[in-house]
Amino acid sequence: MYPTDRLVMVLLAIWKAGAAYLPLDHAFPGPRIEHIIRESRPAMVIFDEDSDFYMNTFKLPVDTLWSEASIESDVGLKRSDRLKHNSDDLAIALYTSGSTGIPKGVKLTHKVILNRLNWQFKAFPFSDTEKVCVFKTALTFVDSVAEIWGPLVKGLSLVVVPKAVTKDPERLIQTLEKYKVERLVLVPSLLRSILMFLKMQKNPGTLQNLKTWVCSGETLVQSAVLEFFKYFPENEHRLCNFYGSTEVMGDVTYHVIKGPGQMKCSDKVPIGLPVDNTIIYLLDQEFRPVKAGDIGELFVAGLNLASGYINGRDPEKFLDNPLAIDPAFAKLYRTGDFARLEKGMLMYEGRTDTQVKIRGHRVDLTEVEKAVSSIDEVDKAVVLCYKPGEINQALLAFVTTSELISESWIESVLKKKLTSYMVPQVILVESIPLLVNGKIDRQGLLKMYENTNNNNDDQYQVDIDYTGVPPHQIAAAKVLFETVASVLNRSARSAICTDANFYNLGGNSLNSIYTITQLNDKGYVISIGDFIAAHDLGEVIERMTTGRIVNIQPPQFTAHFCKYSDKQICTKMITDSFYKKADLEQWVLSEISENDYLDYMNDLWEPLVEKELSFIVKNEYQKVVGVCINFDLRDEPEFEIKSALLKIFEYLDFLETPFRETTLPKEKGKTLHCHMMGTHSSLNTKENVLLIQFMEEEVYRIAKKRGFEGILTVNTSPLTQQLGKDVFKFEVLLDHQVNEYIAHDNTKPFGLAPDSQRAIVQWKSVV
Repeated sequence: MYPTDRLVMVLLAIWKAGAAYLPLDHAFPGPRIEHIIRESRPAMVIFDEDSDFYMNTFKLPVDTLWSEASIESDVGLKRSDRLKHNSDDLAIALYTSGSTGIPKGVKLTHKVILNRLNWQFKAFPFSDTEKVCVFKTALTFVDSVAEIWGPLVKGLSLVVVPKAVTKDPERLIQTLEKYKVERLVLVPSLLRSILMFLKMQKNPGTLQNLKTWVCSGETLVQSAVLEFFKYFPENEHRLCNFYGSTEVMGDVTYHVIKGPGQMKCSDKVPIGLPVDNTIIYLLDQEFRPVKAGDIGELFVAGLNLASGYINGRDPEKFLDNPLAIDPAFAKLYRTGDFARLEKGMLMYEGRTDTQVKIRGHRVDLTEVEKAVSSIDEVDKAVVLCYKPGEINQALLAFVTTSELISESWIESVLKKKLTSYMVPQVILVESIPLLVNGKIDRQGLLKMYENTNNNNDDQYQVDIDYTGVPPHQIAAAKVLFETVASVLNRSARSAICTDANFYNLGGNSLNSIYTITQLNDKGYVISIGDFIAAHDLGEVIERMTTGRIVNIQPPQFTAHFCKYSDKQICTKMITDSFYKKADLEQWVLSEISENDYLDYMNDLWEPLVEKELSFIVKNEYQKVVGVCINFDLRDEPEFEIKSALLKIFEYLDFLETPFRETTLPKEKGKTLHCHMMGTHSSLNTKENVLLIQFMEEEVYRIAKKRGFEGILTVNTSPLTQQLGKDVFKFEVLLDHQVNEYIAHDNTKPFGLAPDSQRAIVQWKSVV
C-alpha cells in the first residue's frame, strides 16, 4: 500500500486481529515480491495495485476492505471475540538483503518493539509543546516502526509524508515547518540535502522548532556534523547518531552531539552506548572479549533482538551466549560489524562482510554481484561501493563480457531484477585485476575508478554536447553542463546535452541539491521544484536566471471566440488533453473512451458558441493550438452524461457545490466559470506553459470586459495549479486530496491516486 492514513489504520487492524504485518514496496521488482510471498506464505495480501507476483495468495484490494469495513462497522465485537497478543508473538516481518543473493525475512516480536519504544520514551521524551510527528520512512525500513508507533502510543498526531515530498527538501521543510515538528529521523544523505538547501536559502529562522535530529541507516561523517552546527545553535539542537540493524530493532547504540566541540578529539562520530536492556560485546575470532581500544566484531544480546529469520535461515547469525547468566541475554546476534572502544564510546570500524548502506537501505554486494553475474552475456563481475556515506558515494559493478554489449544495456536488465537503489553503475573493463595471492584487487578497481573520476579544471570524463542550444543561452548552458559534468563525472551514463534528463544521466536527490547549490553559487538561481520537474537539461536552462527571467521569445498568440466550424479541432484538443493526459481520467481510463468526449462536446457546442465566452487560440502561423471553454456559473447548459465521464463531473461538482451555494454571487453575469482548457498535442513543454499562461490572461480580460466580479476554476493539473497560485494570484478556496473522494455509490474512483495528487478550487476577483 502507498503511505496514507489508511495504511496506518490497516497496520493497526492487522495487529488487533492477532496477526503480524509484512510490508511489500511497490518499487520491488516482481521476482523479489514472488520470493517473499513464496517463503513467508502470508495469510493474505492487502494491496492498492494488483500484481501477478502475488501468486495464489488470498488477495484483498484495500478499497474492498474499506467498503466491507463500513458495512460491518455497526456490528459490535464482544471482548471474548477479540484475539490477544502475547509479548512473544510475531508483530512484524521485514525482508533485508541477503549474503546468499536471496532476501531474508527478520521476525520482530511485540516485546522487542516495546523495549525499543520504552527506551525512546525515557531517553528522548516528547516535550510539552510536541503535538505532531512525521511518518516518512518506507514501511520496509525498520526505522518506520518507531516513527509510526512511538507518537501514536503516546497520543500524538502523525503526518504521513509521501515519498515525493521526502525526496524534495524544499517541500519536506515546508511540511516540517507547517506542523512545527520537533524531531526527525533521517539518513545522513538526506541531512546533507537539507543542510545544502538551508544554506542556499540563507534564512536562519527555518526549522528552529526541530530540536532533535536522529541520523541512522548510514555512517554519519564528521563534516556533516560540523555543517549542522554552522546552521543550528549548539545546546539548543541535538544531532544524534543511532546504530543498529533490522535484526536488533533498528537501534542498539546511540550518541548525542550537542555542539561541534564534541568532535575536536576525533575525526569519527561515535556510535555511542547501548540502549536499555541491551549488552554489546566486542569479540575476537575465538569469541573472547578484546582489549579496550582494540577492534573486535560487534555482537548484541538483550531485549532488542529479533527472534530469528523466517524459515530459520542463517542460524549462525543468532547464537547461544556463553557469557550470559541472565536468560534475557541468552542469545547473541552477530552483526558482522567491526567496532572498538575509545574513551568509553563505541566507534564503528566497518564490515566483516560485503554489506553496505545505500540511502539508508542495507545492500549486500554479493546479492547485487549475483544479479549481474546471472546475465548470460556477462563473463565476470565485481560489485563494490565507492566512498559509502559520502556525497559522491557510488555503487559500482566492474564487468567483463563475452559479447559486445553496452553498460547501459546491462543496467536496463538489472532494473528488472533489483530494487532501484540496488542497481549499480556498470563499468566495462578488459580484465579483473588480481593480487599476487590470486584474489581480486578490489582496492585497485576503486583506485582505477577514482583516478578516472578525477578531472582537471576543464576536463571531464563525459561528453558535453552544445548542439541545439540557442545563442542567447550558450552562457547559461556552459555553466549548467560543466556543473553537471563535475558533479556526475564518470558516473554520467550518456552525453550531457539539452535532451538529457539529469536523473537518467545518473543523478539522484542528493547530488541534484548539490548541483543546484553549485549553480546558485555561480549566479544562476533555479528552485528545487523546477529542477526536479524539468523534463531535460534544455528545460533547466530556460528556468535558470541571473536575477532576471531568461529572455525567451514567446510565440505570438491571438484569441478568437469559438465558431461552429471550430468544433472538430476543439473536440480533438479536448480529447487529447483530457482522455490521453489528464490527471483525473488516468484512474478511470479503462471505463471511458474517446467517443465519450465526442458525445460530450456535441451536446456542449451549440450553447458554447452562442454565449461567446469560450475561445480558440491561434499561433503566428494561424494554426489553432488551444481552446478554452467558459460559462456563466449561473447560466450553464444542461445535458445528460451517460458514460463513465460522469465520475469526473460528479467529483468536480462535489468540489464546487459548497461554494456555489454559499460564498459565490447568486446572480447571472457575476461569476465566470473557467471550465476546460485544451492544448494541441504538437506543443513542447515550453510552448504549452506559455499558451496556458496566455489563455489564463485572456479569461481574465473577457471577465473584466463583460463585467464579471470574479473567475471560478477547478484545477487538477499541477501546472495550472502553480500558475493560478503563484503567477495569477488566485485565492485557494479548497485544496482536496483526490484519493479521499467517496462517490455516491460508496466507491473511491480515484483511490489509487497518490496522496500528492490534489484538486484545487480557485477564485480570482476581477478588479
